[in-house]
Amino acid sequence: MPEAPDIHAVRSYLLDLQDRICDALTAEAGSAFREDAWDRPEGGGGRTRVLEDGAVLEKAGVNFSHVTGGRLPASATAQRPELAGRRFEAMGVSLVIHPRNPYVPTSHANVRFFVAEREGEEPVWWFGGGFDLTPYYGFREDAVHWHRAAQAACAPFGSDVHPRYKQWCDTYFFLKHRNEPRGVGGLFYDDLNEGGFDRCFALTRSVGDHYLPAYLPILQRRRATPYGEREVAFQHYRRGRYVEFNLVYDRGTLFGLQSGGRTESILMSLPPRVSWRYDWHPAPGSPEAELYDLYLRPRDWLAEADA
Repeated sequence: MPEAPDIHAVRSYLLDLQDRICDALTAEAGSAFREDAWDRPEGGGGRTRVLEDGAVLEKAGVNFSHVTGGRLPASATAQRPELAGRRFEAMGVSLVIHPRNPYVPTSHANVRFFVAEREGEEPVWWFGGGFDLTPYYGFREDAVHWHRAAQAACAPFGSDVHPRYKQWCDTYFFLKHRNEPRGVGGLFYDDLNEGGFDRCFALTRSVGDHYLPAYLPILQRRRATPYGEREVAFQHYRRGRYVEFNLVYDRGTLFGLQSGGRTESILMSLPPRVSWRYDWHPAPGSPEAELYDLYLRPRDWLAEADA
């Protein structure tokens, strides 16, 4: 008989993860999150936490949601059309951090769990998640550290897991209309149910638990780097790419909007200040050009670090 998912255990873990991440970021940034608990008329609700206009974090959002519905939206069944029409239960923690200092990267993480049901059939469940890093100015040691943390999250589950999820991340966080990656990658996986519930839940917990060790050292290392108007202007320009990806491609954003989710919580991932410039290109040899030349392309950071 298939292993039954423990929905209560997943919910408890996700709420605790949100607490731990918010507590750590508050301690690091010296600013508190505003909490907004909400109910969804169609079923379920969530706990949105947002920090705005801080000295260290210009905007940060760490969301927990647990929603139910009578029919899975198109974004959730695009890869699995056989699930169309099923009722669903979905829960997760999603976060996006937009630091004030342009030398500190934006970061994103998400861990989520879905159950799709139909009368007279076994429930279908799966996990998804990952984390990725979007620098404005590249630093090799930051990229290597980030990918080492990603590798450590996957290591207990087999030597093949990290390479697959790194590649998946490189493929997923790619702006096709720009022909460029969103950042330096990390981990991404979806539709995970192989090996049973306990293994999949343990892997997802490992990914969630490795976010702070991956990101906090980078934030601490770069937060006091001097910067000026030039760096801020480039940060705002590159944030435009982040907005484009989230509104055009991101499956989580599309799922939330298509399922009648809470718009304020879904779009909390967008940066507070952003700009677009027509046909702009960085000057050759500039630090801004270095981001494109060395960092905005898939690389095996760990192999290069060990060479």
